[in-house]
Amino acid sequence: MKEYLIVDGYNIIGAWPELQDLKETNLEHARARLIEILAVHAALTKRQVILVFDAYQVKKNNGSQEMIQGIEVIYTKENVTADMAIERLTAQIPKHQKVFVATSDRLQQETIWGKGAFRISAMELKREVEMTEKEHKPHYTPKPYVSNRLEDRIDPEIRKKLEKLSKNT
Repeated sequence: MKEYLIVDGYNIIGAWPELQDLKETNLEHARARLIEILAVHAALTKRQVILVFDAYQVKKNNGSQEMIQGIEVIYTKENVTADMAIERLTAQIPKHQKVFVATSDRLQQETIWGKGAFRISAMELKREVEMTEKEHKPHYTPKPYVSNRLEDRIDPEIRKKLEKLSKNT
């Protein structure tokens, strides 16, 4: 039986301390890190992961859906919340499939439960991810997060010199 894990992206980012801190610096990096974590989790558990990000307040947004690192990443369109998209996805998956929804949104948990899905809180998902990685540790070593921003990769001394130059111009 195929298992699905549908994840409320911003709910998880807001609940996991590591991602919260990253979000304060750069939301895009927090999203990328969550995708990275869930891609590894999907590979280790063989679950089909669908990650939903809420973009309903973005004007004239048509939404998007793409495969990134083996997981499906959905950005909702204007006027469609992540909760609405998750409810629709949960209803579309055949009843004989096992569906887990990761969110700490209480109302959302009750709604998806009524559709036959299992709920996982944000912290339960974090523990599950950590346990899965720990169980597979002898066979897998996760790479530490490395920013892809140039300014984060420049040698600190060179960075100081560049900053000094830019202030003088």
